[in-house]
Amino acid sequence: MSQGVVKTYDDATGIGVIVRDDDRTEVLLTPGSLDGSLFRFLRQGQRVRFDLSDDEQPVASNLRFGSDGY
Repeated sequence: MSQGVVKTYDDATGIGVIVRDDDRTEVLLTPGSLDGSLFRFLRQGQRVRFDLSDDEQPVASNLRFGSDGY
């Protein structure tokens, strides 16, 4: 499971971007990314944990509340 911060999210389209903590790469949020999670929408700067797809362009899924690790 990866962890990162929401960079952008449009609740109208369900599309957004998360910046991963470990290597600062950007991961795509698609309209189905929030399916099965507690989230109904996301806000910029929100810390989340997520699984990554094995596709050429990684997509986040199974979002959970993140932690700062303190």
